[in-house]
Amino acid sequence: MSQETLRARLKTLPCHFTWDLDGSRSRLLFLRDDLKDIGTEEGYLWLGQIYNLLAYVHYQLGSRDDSLGSTVDDALRCFYIAAEAFRQIRNTVSDEGPWLVVNYGNLAWVHFHMGELARSHSYMVKVELLLQEYPSPLPSELHQEIYAEKAWTLMMFGPDKKLQAVEYFKKATQMEPNRAEWNTSHALALATTFEEAVPEQEAEILLKLKLAKEHDLENLHLAAIYLGRIARQGKVIEDEARLLANRVLKKPVGSYSGIKPLLRLYRTHASLDEAIDLADEALERHPNERYMKRCLASCYKWKIFLDRDCLLRQSLTDRAITLHQEVIALYTHSSLPTTITLANLYAESSHHDKTQAEQIYRELLESNLEQGDLQMLHYNYAKYLNYYLQDRYKSIEHHMKAAEIPYPSKYRKSSIKILTQIKQRQKNKMCGEIEDFLANLQEFDTFHANNNLLRLHS
Repeated sequence: MSQETLRARLKTLPCHFTWDLDGSRSRLLFLRDDLKDIGTEEGYLWLGQIYNLLAYVHYQLGSRDDSLGSTVDDALRCFYIAAEAFRQIRNTVSDEGPWLVVNYGNLAWVHFHMGELARSHSYMVKVELLLQEYPSPLPSELHQEIYAEKAWTLMMFGPDKKLQAVEYFKKATQMEPNRAEWNTSHALALATTFEEAVPEQEAEILLKLKLAKEHDLENLHLAAIYLGRIARQGKVIEDEARLLANRVLKKPVGSYSGIKPLLRLYRTHASLDEAIDLADEALERHPNERYMKRCLASCYKWKIFLDRDCLLRQSLTDRAITLHQEVIALYTHSSLPTTITLANLYAESSHHDKTQAEQIYRELLESNLEQGDLQMLHYNYAKYLNYYLQDRYKSIEHHMKAAEIPYPSKYRKSSIKILTQIKQRQKNKMCGEIEDFLANLQEFDTFHANNNLLRLHS
């Protein structure tokens, strides 16, 4: 078989390499840390999918830049761990099963990229045989195991992939309704995709969360999400929240342990001080967990930026600065948002002058950032200039720089919204310049949208 024929057949395999995932360096670095923070305690039902995706991330990073802490060997190791995790979770010693399709497809691609065509072909054949032996219950559809893994994977790639994830989880649960972890993930996908839902949709989400919770009693992350959702309906949840907090504190810490949505619940429906106390206690119990330190730093950030009348403001700011410095050291390759927050904390502090904040922003602006990160930076710097330095004109310039980067994000939308509001008020000397800028931007966006439509139909 020629290399091109092999490549063509590999493109038909359902796996991470064919799912059109965001391969930007920034997204992959953030994702690597997110996956490590989930935790990999034995028995976790998504362990195979975690290692599959972590392996893919290691490969994408390691094949581009050997300074990012990932290698192709790391990828292969994680793919083999993923296969073993699937076997243990399914309680089988067999190398067969539809849950191994994605894993083998990934390995086929890795060996192809390594130039090991015979091994690539071998894994490709394994995938094709598994697809024949375990066909989908529905014609022209993927097997439910593949839909579930694809949905779980897409959930990790940001808001623009979540609608697809919801649809794939729906298909998987329709084919196999009694899989508790799939129903849980479907409910969580709905809840995180539709944070602000219309009443009818909200009722459906609450029902799915409730039913999933009844069948997945040990899932404290799900319980915290559900509690937060019913609290928004005006239900009194203080006693339930404290009982849940006691359960969460006894469990290993991870991003799906329930601690983050529980802290959000405390922050929103109790108090920021209670959220800090809970995070402090969790960190005392798990002093070596970097994720817990990240959560505590976030609590202090919200306390400082939301509670402007706090009497202990400076001591809290000093603590927040120390925590953010520690978090940056723990998340070396994915620390941009934390570094931006640190700059703003320096600006809030009476123990530091604004030059430290300015120095951080200046160094970030001079660094080599990808489009999405650069856009986020310009947006935050614009807000900093306006709020802390009252430099309105320079702030407008950086909102323009954020808006002109053709990367779809909430930062771009927010900068465009702010510029539009300034133009409408007609009180700024730059109104004419802003009007011309927005008109050109709209023309640019329309042109590219039309081009994308043409590509889709061609």
